[in-house]
Amino acid sequence: MMDNRASILVFTTIYQAIACWLEDQKPPPGQMFDLGGYRLHLYIGGEASPTIVLDHSLGGIEGYLLVEELTKLGRVCIYDRAGYGWSDRSPYPRTSNQIVTELDTLLTKAGIKPPYILIGDSFGSYNVRLYAHRFPEKVIGMVLTDGLHESEMLKMSFQLQALKLFFISGFFMSILGSILGIIRLMRICKVFELLKPELSKFPNHSLNYIKRSFCRPKHWITMSREMLNLSKSGREVIIANQFGDMPIVNIKANSFFKPSFWTLFIPLRGANQLRQQMHVELLKLSTNCTQLQASESGHFIWVDQPDVIINAVKIVLDKVDLSRPG
Repeated sequence: MMDNRASILVFTTIYQAIACWLEDQKPPPGQMFDLGGYRLHLYIGGEASPTIVLDHSLGGIEGYLLVEELTKLGRVCIYDRAGYGWSDRSPYPRTSNQIVTELDTLLTKAGIKPPYILIGDSFGSYNVRLYAHRFPEKVIGMVLTDGLHESEMLKMSFQLQALKLFFISGFFMSILGSILGIIRLMRICKVFELLKPELSKFPNHSLNYIKRSFCRPKHWITMSREMLNLSKSGREVIIANQFGDMPIVNIKANSFFKPSFWTLFIPLRGANQLRQQMHVELLKLSTNCTQLQASESGHFIWVDQPDVIINAVKIVLDKVDLSRPG
């Protein structure tokens, strides 16, 4: 029995290596830009100004799911943070301050001129807030999708700290699982769709962009690095709390996770209480801040209720319409 299991793991590991090599022979959907020893991937679609720039959640590249809808509204830039998607791993710490530096360097190298409307999903909300603080002349609006706020994140209860460590341990296991080809096997068996049936409503090519990243060890290594640095990122973003009358739409999910059998084993009530207070703080970021409720969504609004995000972008675009050329 043990020999059979070992043989299966040898096969899946070899298959993983071959599959990655074959994938790497195909060009990425966007362009690669060198930031000094490592490259970042940037996908650009649509036209018009201002440009909509997306920053994903911790471990996500979910922006690709809404490319077709967002490009109907204007020019859209979706980039893979270092370590995700087609981007190389970065030798620098995975904190919001470093991520913001890399993003601005990328946009400058790519010739993407401001003004920008920034969309930040979950952890990405830290990054776009800090970007707007550091480069206020470049940003005219923001959309935060179930964002984080450091005032509450930095004083999480013991239970939630334990949940955070549980997630990190899962990321470490996934590093091994991706090396051994187990996650790729899950992809082939459509386990992602089984765990999240809502994924079936999205185009296959967009889903494949995401699945490709999740099958790579660097994806899970980067998730671990970002999670381990989450408190440091929170301390860095404390300065990014006053945006005057900048149009901001804050989207609030109904619950951190949709209640199910497995959520009985996590402190869901504590997580939702934390989220509730974070959204109170996020509404103070601007005197022109609007909250939208994603009443049928868990934390993954991009998958559960993406139309709310499209509506949020439209609200911001309407508010900044006078600044748009033409």
